[in-house]
Amino acid sequence: MRAGLRGRNPPSYDLERRDAHSETLAERATPIRLYLVNPRNPLVSLTHVRESYWNHYRVWKPLGLAVLAALTPPEWEIAIFDENVRVPDYGTLPHPDLVGITAFTSQASRAYDLAAQFRGRGVPVVMGGIHATMCPDEAAARVDAVVTGEAEPIWAQVLADVRQGDLRSRYDGAHADMDEVPPARHDLLTGDYACGAIQTTRGCPLNCSFCSVTAFNGHRYRQRPIANVVREFGAIRERHVLIVDDNLIGTRPEDIARAKDLFRAMIQAKLHKQWIGQVTINLADDEELLALAAQAGCTGVFVGFETLTAEALRALGGKRHILEGRDFAASVRRIQRHKILVAGSFIMGLDTDEPGIGRRIAEAAIRYGVDVLNTLFLTPLPGTRLWDELERRGGIAADRFPEDWQYYTLTFPVARYASLSCGDILREMETCDGVFYSRWNIVRRVWRSVWQGRQPFATLVSNLSYRSNLRLSRQACRDFVSSRAPAEPV
Repeated sequence: MRAGLRGRNPPSYDLERRDAHSETLAERATPIRLYLVNPRNPLVSLTHVRESYWNHYRVWKPLGLAVLAALTPPEWEIAIFDENVRVPDYGTLPHPDLVGITAFTSQASRAYDLAAQFRGRGVPVVMGGIHATMCPDEAAARVDAVVTGEAEPIWAQVLADVRQGDLRSRYDGAHADMDEVPPARHDLLTGDYACGAIQTTRGCPLNCSFCSVTAFNGHRYRQRPIANVVREFGAIRERHVLIVDDNLIGTRPEDIARAKDLFRAMIQAKLHKQWIGQVTINLADDEELLALAAQAGCTGVFVGFETLTAEALRALGGKRHILEGRDFAASVRRIQRHKILVAGSFIMGLDTDEPGIGRRIAEAAIRYGVDVLNTLFLTPLPGTRLWDELERRGGIAADRFPEDWQYYTLTFPVARYASLSCGDILREMETCDGVFYSRWNIVRRVWRSVWQGRQPFATLVSNLSYRSNLRLSRQACRDFVSSRAPAEPV
């Protein structure tokens, strides 16, 4: 891995200036200014909200920053900047005393650019999130302090150290006590979004080889108190809400029972919200759970089907016991009978994937009856078993770090695939999307939704959004492939 091998950048302000600045902060009576920034990756087409109206329905709020804002003492004046909806001219804004940046791996390149800008103005920069946790040395070379893991338990210490002029280079967070996670500062993220956001659980016991959730949030499935969740739900101004949990319902009997209790509490509170969430397909196995979810406002779920073959499923680990041997079409129908839309996700580029995989995935998704298809390239993310495996065998193709992190969006072929060249897998992806999102197939899905009384407008919006983004992102992907294999036709 090349990331983190460059020398540490010198601080943009010397120690004497930093000490004087920090001493002033500790003594200041007026509010201290904090900027929290969610960086934009311009290669992610769904952030192009001005080019595509439908993307307003698919840009989610940076909930983690809003939770940190809720943990920030009142003497701090806070502003959250989500570059996914608008990139401000930071030079014209009031001078901040501290900048906190979060980043997924695909946002890291932009995060480092922002850090350089603010540090050049003498502003200390703290970086946290999944990428900083998985690549702390790389991040530490470009910011003043790195926060690894969940930041809630350590955030107060970071702010106190800034005020005292004693900011350390690294803070190691821990798995937060879910009883103590406060409601997010939703008031700091108004406008620009069609959907609100909330979290009710953290952690995942499935530990799929391609996913960094377990490495970051742990194996233990942790739940916020139901009363806290319901109160925060009621405070969200948007009618439509995304529940950001990696698996809302869990897999064990006690997890399912808790999900039912949550839905009952939401029904009793009469929240009048419509929400979508990520679940495993075992949602379809419990009619009571489905009925309660629908009554509580569930209008759609994201389900990871991952692959078409049992062999590939075994290699991925994690969900095998949930997915293997299942009648997916029947499971999808059971969910849809409760007027819940199903978005299905597949991975392309597994060792078992051969020419023709694009059409096979599209046809399987049509056969299953999913309302939306999201097919992603197999992408090795730092901190996953997949990363370790591909790095060991020389399978990481986009390795010019940190610049290449921008391509780790799951929509670029950044790895070397066993049976498909870079150009081949791009053509397979275009075939998959072209078949599933053909005009005729979109019309069929919308008509089926009308016939079944199942949110035809939402079906239309989601399909048009995906189709629009495919056009926006396809050229960027072709340019990437051409730049990595210029002699190969794309």
